[in-house]
Amino acid sequence: MARVLGGIGASHAPSMEHVYDAGEETRRNEEWEPLFGPFQEVSEWLGELRPDRLVVIYNDHMDEFFLNAYPTFALGVADEYPIADEGFGARPFPPLPGDSRMGWHIARSLVADEFDPTICQELEVDHGVISPLPMVDFSEGDGQWRIPVVPLAVNVILHPLPTPRRCYKLGQALRRAILSYPEDLGVVVVGTGGLSHQLTGPRFGRVTPDWDQEFMRLLAEDPESLCDYKHEDLIKLGGTESVEVVNWLAMRGALPREAKPIVKAYYAHKIMGYGLEAFAAAQ
Repeated sequence: MARVLGGIGASHAPSMEHVYDAGEETRRNEEWEPLFGPFQEVSEWLGELRPDRLVVIYNDHMDEFFLNAYPTFALGVADEYPIADEGFGARPFPPLPGDSRMGWHIARSLVADEFDPTICQELEVDHGVISPLPMVDFSEGDGQWRIPVVPLAVNVILHPLPTPRRCYKLGQALRRAILSYPEDLGVVVVGTGGLSHQLTGPRFGRVTPDWDQEFMRLLAEDPESLCDYKHEDLIKLGGTESVEVVNWLAMRGALPREAKPIVKAYYAHKIMGYGLEAFAAAQ
């Protein structure tokens, strides 16, 4: 049977892509070291842990899906996932390797567990996946991804949105799906998005470090309490785009209650609160 080895909550943002693509010197300068240094710690942890698969919970930014047909949940069941062109050309990475067999198993298990994801046999992934993942899973030496992925997209754009509690339960159902997979594989679940940022209106650029760090504390110590928040609460506390943190909550639902953070970092920079929290799941 497959095992859940741990989880990662990480911000995603185009700014992270620009800094990564600028090279090692930029990543390690005084401005960006507080963010990219901890990502290197997580990369080294994954290198020691050697997971066989990553299940990545994220949200699409109207690159694969659009407002005329936007699924609440969408699951990839392909053997590779090309990089989306978000308006400036696709980033120069090879397609992410997938695992269609595990994807189909998760699909069947989620449906049996009363979740009904849209099944995607073709799927391009945007910065919801491709901004944090190179820092932890890409080998610059040979230009290859190390770990196959199963992507799971959550709607945080087109109302009605799935509630935080529903997303936490999705994570719990995902855990059951992984644990019932017949192969002996180790899996790390990744949730990406947030933290505080607002990209429209009079509150444009507002960052709320106190709430961001409280969210990360609750995620580690009392994740069920976050299920009581509504999207309106998250928007008031962290800005309109901060509702992406439900992806972190789904990730946490896939972990055992006693999972503990082993890497935790927060960096409020310009118009966004960047966060990173990696959990080890005791077996």
